[in-house]
Amino acid sequence: MSPHLVGYARVSTNSQDLSSQQAGLKALGVPDELVYVDHGLTGRNRERPGLQQALAACRAGDTLVVTKLDRLARSLPDARDIVEDLTKRNIRLSLGGSIHDPTDPVGKLLFNVLAMVAEFESDLIRARTREGMQIAKAKGKLRGKQPKLSPAQEKHLVTLHQGGQHTSAEIAELFGVARSTVYRIIQRSP
Repeated sequence: MSPHLVGYARVSTNSQDLSSQQAGLKALGVPDELVYVDHGLTGRNRERPGLQQALAACRAGDTLVVTKLDRLARSLPDARDIVEDLTKRNIRLSLGGSIHDPTDPVGKLLFNVLAMVAEFESDLIRARTREGMQIAKAKGKLRGKQPKLSPAQEKHLVTLHQGGQHTSAEIAELFGVARSTVYRIIQRSP
């Protein structure tokens, strides 16, 4: 059995496009049928079906190909675990065309530096997002999920419930909400 190139591509949100990664993998010689993808999953999420399929498709002597290390993992421990697994199974890792050699001290150093940069980028993105959300909240632009019912509707709902004439299911149907919403409103009422 001859060695294969197995590709993996990932985007963090469903709105992002994989075409540049897929084109990069094709340019590196990975056949389309051996490219595995994940949509809407971050590199910190270990439960990535596409990655699991790519790793399962790799056999001893094969090469797992990613366009950049941050597509494979966004944390140093995760990247190390994946490389350790590949090394034990005699599978090589290609990062954008250059083969990572885990036995070479310089190769190990460069891999760890790249993994640390990927983790650092991920931490920066998360910090910027939190900062942006705090600013938006301070400006009143980030209010969270809007209530299903207005305060007047909630008051009327509570009055109907206290009257005892209607079941929770009937009240939910009357107001067009789920029973859990009715229960929450009743629980919050004084």
